[in-house]
Amino acid sequence: MPPILLAAFYMSGAIVSFTSMAVAGRAVRQDFDTFEIMMYRSILGIIIVVAVAGYAGTLNQITRNRLSLQFLRNLFHFTGQNLWFYALPIIPLGQLFALEFTSPLWVILLAPFFLGERLTPVRAFAAALGFIGVMLVARPDTGGLSIGILAAALAAIAFAGTTICTKVLTGTERITSILFYLTLMQAIFGIVCAGFDGDIKLPTADATPWLFLIGCAGLLAHFCMTKALSVAPAVVVIPFDFARLPVIVIIGVLFYDEPLEYIALFGALIILTANYLNIRAEGRP
Repeated sequence: MPPILLAAFYMSGAIVSFTSMAVAGRAVRQDFDTFEIMMYRSILGIIIVVAVAGYAGTLNQITRNRLSLQFLRNLFHFTGQNLWFYALPIIPLGQLFALEFTSPLWVILLAPFFLGERLTPVRAFAAALGFIGVMLVARPDTGGLSIGILAAALAAIAFAGTTICTKVLTGTERITSILFYLTLMQAIFGIVCAGFDGDIKLPTADATPWLFLIGCAGLLAHFCMTKALSVAPAVVVIPFDFARLPVIVIIGVLFYDEPLEYIALFGALIILTANYLNIRAEGRP
């Protein structure tokens, strides 16, 4: 199979997985708090990672190197994912995904401070263009920033912190080790936070399939994206990921009676364009 078709196949899996996680998250969000969702997702993740690594013979890749950076990475991700699940039922799905796509733009702004990378004119232009898109999506002039939009925007910043830590970790650590500590540490975070009030809700028969889908979809989405990036350049792969936005907007309109707001869609298009311009520039020699 040609690399571009193989990348398209993997990215289709990523799009289905990310979209499934959003639908499943909405199905259980009214019954479980975000900490409980993350706890069950991470416990299932541990089982999957250990089982797959054992089958593949990569358990020896799990080391105790750079645990402090692993901790920081997973704290960022745990925070961002909780904010994402919090925003999920209270703002339109299109807004949530559009704001999530600002994460790479935050990486552009933070990378010079934490990775020593230059803020090139193209990167600066992409970040500025993305900010314009955010203003159109969030539209603070129409009544102020809602708590849901603020949570989604902060989630994108936390995901940027995750990306920066991951980039540093991948210089020395293998993927099995990173995924193992991702699931293990976030399971611990989830148990502590969910049990802080002494009340952890057990899965019901109706909720169990949705929680299972959340756990599987999260890992499968990142696996598919990683595989796609391994067979094709980012400048080819990432535009496929942008298809998540129209897909989730259609689902929101058809199944959740969400309004089709053209100004927000135009802002989302600007955010995606800013990301694409940056990726395109990075892909050049």
